[in-house]
Amino acid sequence: MIKQLLLGTFILMFSLSAFAQVTTASIKGVVKDDKAALPGATVVATHTPSGTQYATVTQEDGSYHIPNMRIGGPYTIDVRFVGYASTKDEGIFLQIGQKLKLNYVLKADNTTLDEVVVSAQGKTALINKGRTGASTNINNEVIKTLPTISRSINDFTRLTPGSDGLSYGGRNSLMNNLSLDGSIFNSPFGLGDGTPGGQTNAQPISLDAIDQIQVDLAPYDVTVAGFTGAAINAVTKSGTNEFHGSAFGFFRNQNLTGTKVADAQLLEVDLKHIQTGASIGGPLIKDKLFFFVNGEIERRSDLSTAFRANRGEPVGNGISRVLASDLDKVSSLLKSIGYETGPYENILLNTDNEKFIAKLDWNINANHSLTATYNILNSSRQKPAHPVAFTRRGPDQTTLQFANSGYTQHNNLQSGIVELKSRFGNKYSNNLQVGFTNFDDFRSPESVPAPPITIRKDGVPYIIAGHEPFSIHNILDQQVFQITNNFKIFSGKHIFTIGGAFEKFSFQNSFNLFGYGLGALGFMNYQSVDDFETAINNGKVAADIASAQSTFETNNRDNTWSLAESNVGQIALYGQDELSVNNNLTLTFGIRFDKPEFFNTSQLAKENI
Repeated sequence: MIKQLLLGTFILMFSLSAFAQVTTASIKGVVKDDKAALPGATVVATHTPSGTQYATVTQEDGSYHIPNMRIGGPYTIDVRFVGYASTKDEGIFLQIGQKLKLNYVLKADNTTLDEVVVSAQGKTALINKGRTGASTNINNEVIKTLPTISRSINDFTRLTPGSDGLSYGGRNSLMNNLSLDGSIFNSPFGLGDGTPGGQTNAQPISLDAIDQIQVDLAPYDVTVAGFTGAAINAVTKSGTNEFHGSAFGFFRNQNLTGTKVADAQLLEVDLKHIQTGASIGGPLIKDKLFFFVNGEIERRSDLSTAFRANRGEPVGNGISRVLASDLDKVSSLLKSIGYETGPYENILLNTDNEKFIAKLDWNINANHSLTATYNILNSSRQKPAHPVAFTRRGPDQTTLQFANSGYTQHNNLQSGIVELKSRFGNKYSNNLQVGFTNFDDFRSPESVPAPPITIRKDGVPYIIAGHEPFSIHNILDQQVFQITNNFKIFSGKHIFTIGGAFEKFSFQNSFNLFGYGLGALGFMNYQSVDDFETAINNGKVAADIASAQSTFETNNRDNTWSLAESNVGQIALYGQDELSVNNNLTLTFGIRFDKPEFFNTSQLAKENI
């Protein structure tokens, strides 16, 4: 079991390695007059909402580059050169990863330096020259405008042609790479749909905190790696020089939920769904230091199943073949030996989550800025026993189970990342990201320690009781450390990138499928309710439950639960030359080297791979 688990871990690790993605945008272009390039011209880009300024000077060939810019806008671009009328572009908005080309032609004016104002709106071209492959950008206006029921990022990423929001190019969702402000947001072990909260039906971050989303399918960029589906890159909102906030609430209960489908009358129970959140952002120091915080809470209860026990009605339309009298008898028999089953119908399952994010943006000086993001998710979801694993377990028309055969799944996350963006003169820039993410996934069984129990009728599972077989001390802890550094050199028509990335993954997985015996494989089967009653009367069931409880106490005392641990990592080194041949043609040359590292699990890797 441990060998297969380690093998699966390593395969997932190196197919899902997710290096930090870009969180900024850039502009570049050429400044010239009617005859030639203008070296030494000043280009200043001002992010109007925050007052953040990015300034540079054109090089010998008149080219300029401004990297590491805040996304969004509006921006005002001011271009000046002594003896020429200045030019100003207003209303410029930047998207994640965008490399916007803005060329300027200044007119000589020896008598006046009055400004000529040129609007930047309406510059949209049929082909986006800043892209290097198929890509979809979703800005905040789209996020605010389009309707969404689930308040999920997937409702917007499905705007990508040929995608349902999870699968891209026909690939499984586990083959995607999701990042938030550059921080790894994939569950490296690959459970659920691969995202935090995937097993608890929770969104890892409030939609109100998202500023922009980018979906890259085939970017020709050596800094982007770790996916064969799509690179989904989300950037959160930032504070500005004005205070802005928002709040929302959603409510639904049984009075707003239908109870009849065609001629079938469904159970009427007390349901609820409450979701509320708020955010606020603004300046701590005007033009210098900004904050943004967001929090959201969700409380939801849903009916476990619409099927009811049979009380003499025809089977179908929500009526199971399982007799209520048989369920009552089994519950009473187990209670007689001290085991409580819980109810078998009108079972409400709770889904709860809380999420919080805090972000600081600090303009250290004209050439350096720092961004820090901290994100928390605590989520849980009650679930019935697995419906089909090993054997039919219901709840459905054929098989019903007791409430205590279920479990609560927990998906918790803490993530933090710091990004330092620097410019050195007009020829060099650097981007450094350092982050840490902790994934804490575990199950809380509803049952006390007991073997799984299957009672059959006519050879088919009829009543399910006892412990959920996959939830016996089922714990998965994952820690991810990441560091990425990209250094850029701007030399005329060339943009050289030299960089590297390092990630370390630590896993501790405790999975004890047969921890209470072989009941999960059907060895605790009883062919009828009468057969089960006989096992109760002769003490067999009580002995099996006592054995399970003894195993639980011993493993807790001696810390002898099954546990697989691994510490692995990946190193990447790369270089790239982006050559602008002309305004309509850019050639990209690059090389990338990736190497897995097994650290203290190298011997285990050699033995199991």
